Amino acid sequence: MMSMTLEVAKSRVKELREQIEYHNRRYYLEDKPEITDAEWDSLMRELLQLEAMYPELADPTSPTQRVGAPVAEGFTKVEHEIPMLSLANAYSAGDLLEFDKRVRQVVGDAVRYVCELKIDGLAVSLRYENGVLVQGATRGDGEVGEDITANIRTIRNVPLQLSEPVSIEVRGEAYMPKREFARLNELREAQGEPLFANPRNAAAGSLRQLDPAIAASRRLGVIVYQLAQPGEHAVETHSEALTYVARLGLPAHGERKLCRDIEEVVAYIEEWAERRHQLPYATDGMVIKVDDLALQDELGFTAKSPRWAIAYKYAAEQAETTLRSIELTVGRTGAVTPTAVFDPVQLAGTTVSRASLHNEDLIREKDIRVGDVIVVQKAGDIIPEVIRALPERRTEELPMFRMPTTCPQCGSPLQKLNGEVAWRCMNPECPAMLREGLIHFASRDAMNIEGLGEQWIAILLERGLVRTYADLYRLKKGDLLQLERMGDKLADKLLRAISDSKRNSLERLLFGLGIRHVGEKAAKTLAEKFGTMDALMVADMDSLMQVSDVGPKMAESIRLYFANPSVQQLIGELKELGLNMEYLGARSAADGPFAGKTVVLTGVLAEADRKQAAAWVEQLGGKVSSSVSVKTDILIAGEKAGSKLAKAREILATHPNATLQILDEAEFLRIVDEAGVRG
Repeated sequence: MMSMTLEVAKSRVKELREQIEYHNRRYYLEDKPEITDAEWDSLMRELLQLEAMYPELADPTSPTQRVGAPVAEGFTKVEHEIPMLSLANAYSAGDLLEFDKRVRQVVGDAVRYVCELKIDGLAVSLRYENGVLVQGATRGDGEVGEDITANIRTIRNVPLQLSEPVSIEVRGEAYMPKREFARLNELREAQGEPLFANPRNAAAGSLRQLDPAIAASRRLGVIVYQLAQPGEHAVETHSEALTYVARLGLPAHGERKLCRDIEEVVAYIEEWAERRHQLPYATDGMVIKVDDLALQDELGFTAKSPRWAIAYKYAAEQAETTLRSIELTVGRTGAVTPTAVFDPVQLAGTTVSRASLHNEDLIREKDIRVGDVIVVQKAGDIIPEVIRALPERRTEELPMFRMPTTCPQCGSPLQKLNGEVAWRCMNPECPAMLREGLIHFASRDAMNIEGLGEQWIAILLERGLVRTYADLYRLKKGDLLQLERMGDKLADKLLRAISDSKRNSLERLLFGLGIRHVGEKAAKTLAEKFGTMDALMVADMDSLMQVSDVGPKMAESIRLYFANPSVQQLIGELKELGLNMEYLGARSAADGPFAGKTVVLTGVLAEADRKQAAAWVEQLGGKVSSSVSVKTDILIAGEKAGSKLAKAREILATHPNATLQILDEAEFLRIVDEAGVRG
């Protein structure tokens, strides 16, 4: 990025913000993206850099402000000026005809209805003042909700600033996309956490987190369904109101239709009975509203709901089938999950023949036995689940299900941790766990073995060249050259990356081992506290519990992991193979070449990505900053260094006493290598 004046920067920031919001609308509202994710990321990075260089251009409506508010102490209450009432329900065409009859008795026959697919999510209120988002709130009890503004701001399709400076309030449904719901539940099951029952439960759980970063990670969306307070803009119909808010940039793009009569409403509901399963979000019904706002006022409200609207609920689609077997699978974390295998049935638009039974306790609670006739459905129209067995249909005595005492893959004893329902294999050499474990071990945030991705790991396992993490460090060039598409240069590069990873600081190894409940942050905290692998391996519960952010569950998991003889053997082998077992940050922070210095990284480094370079700086005692100022001690400039390098040179030219030092990549790597930080 080239150096520029404040006015030029201001113009470019404005341009970038408009571009990003435009592409957000094309992606989230219109489902017609024009650029790749990488191109979007590039625009966002440039905007972040400019806002860091010119703090005076900060703006709460900038797209960079969607993630990053501090954790709240608690939600404050919000009193709704207009109550957020619930809707009366209809379950049949007859119920809809009765609703239509009641409406026409009051307002006559000249009535049209708007039909909107009912999204399975959480009702929210969004309030804008002069076009700027100032408040997001939950429905609560209808009269009083909770202020979730910080979480709402993280939702990408909710504009922080409207296209016009108007003051309005809209209501909508916050939802979790089907794919994200499935991903999140898979992750929670692997971590031994309770599963979300449906997307509505998941969306509500995400928006009611005190830490906005959690909501941001959940990839939620919102669809606006009502203009509650139109401000100074006059609208006469509900459909006109939705068109208006869409013009302002709000996501009022859900499936809907203006119908001339109740017969057309019924036909539209039938049309979507199956089609709705193809949508990226879950739906559980259709909302029918009188379109004319004057007629809505004439119809009024009951104590609980409006008389001008009703929610038709689609019947939960269930099917009966026969349970043929219960299979056991072992995940990366060792959790042994029972899966029901049954005769194929059609559910929510697809054929299903398998469903997770989650754990032994659930199977016993529902008294599910192989050979039973069972009732299955899709949770939130997404994930197949067994609702219940029909024991009255049994024609013979069927044996109860019992979990084995040993791992179905490697034969190691299974263990159940306190407070958990899942049985787990604790053997790190279990083949079922090894593939996913190796992928994690080699990943960028763990041991950072560049070039060792999923495909090569699968090939190494298939050829029997790797059976444990330690085997990665026993690989020879001759072993690799036997593999198809593995050339001389690629083999050298991969072996060099594996060798370099031996010198990683302890926290990377701890995270890479995949210890239950130990994430990247906890791994670093543990490494800082105990200093060496040996000290951590013999730590008791009391010592572990004294570490910040380590609770009883994590402490017990760590203790059990290192008590396992297979783990002890693995650590011993890794140590003999030359892997570092110490926390390097503590050793080098006091006397390292960057000790006490503020360091800024800019440009492209050929030998390391930005995260790796920042880790080296921290290991050598430095503090990484994102912006250059007179307080900066060192600027490390790679290729294509732009505005930060220009600003550093400007500081040196205008501040005679400045001590800022500019290093190129070669000089930086020489210091790193002399300190022994990398191999």
